[in-house]
Amino acid sequence: MSSSETSHTGPREWDAEVYHRVSETQFRWGLEVLDRLPLEGDELVLDAGCGSGRVTEVLVDRLPDGRVIGIDGSEEMVRKAREILGSRADIRQGDLERLELEEKVDAIFSNAVFHWVKDHHNLFARLRASLAPGGRLIAQCGGRGNVASLAEVILSVAQEDEYGKYMAQVPKAWNFRGDDETAEILDDVGFVDVRCWLEPKEVRPEEPLAFLRTVSLGPYMRVLPEELRDRFVNEVLERMGKPLVLDYVRLNIDATAPATAE
Repeated sequence: MSSSETSHTGPREWDAEVYHRVSETQFRWGLEVLDRLPLEGDELVLDAGCGSGRVTEVLVDRLPDGRVIGIDGSEEMVRKAREILGSRADIRQGDLERLELEEKVDAIFSNAVFHWVKDHHNLFARLRASLAPGGRLIAQCGGRGNVASLAEVILSVAQEDEYGKYMAQVPKAWNFRGDDETAEILDDVGFVDVRCWLEPKEVRPEEPLAFLRTVSLGPYMRVLPEELRDRFVNEVLERMGKPLVLDYVRLNIDATAPATAE
């Protein structure tokens, strides 16, 4: 499994109920990223990949006189986010690679999403086109080297005979890029004041089995028959050792749309 080459077949579906329960780490990271976004309280903000709505709810609370649009590709995530937020946010199902908004937003926030998108040049161009002049993009996603040891274990298990015939159907879903190359893309599509940096973060999931199955191995669960899914997850977990420690590397992104309309 290469971290620099990916294939993509559209947004993946998620088990939103389980993700909402096991995503405490992603939630904490999301709050850290959100704290980097200066807000007056009356802005229109896009949550690009809102997931189950945990961080979106905090964002809504920080905009008492503003509005939030949340977009996610997963039908189940959108259902869960709407359940949590009701009419307090405009939650939509959509593909960020095809993003088109009817109005410009003042800021874009995103957490733990962009590494699921194959074409970052297209993604950032669409985000840039969605921002009002002077609008901010504040984001974090998986970066180069993210979960490298886990990727090696997944590949070794996937090569076993009982799983091998299904593996050709699995897209190489992760697009973990470096900080310099990401900054170049952002510059190329018209952002200014670009700053990107990598940040190692060690993760020890409280529910290792559920975390791996839902967060990391979703694409494999989609193609494996039901009778092989638990076995596959358990083999990956066993080879990772106990306790499960994941070597995450986060790619942080700060960028601004030019102050004058083009």
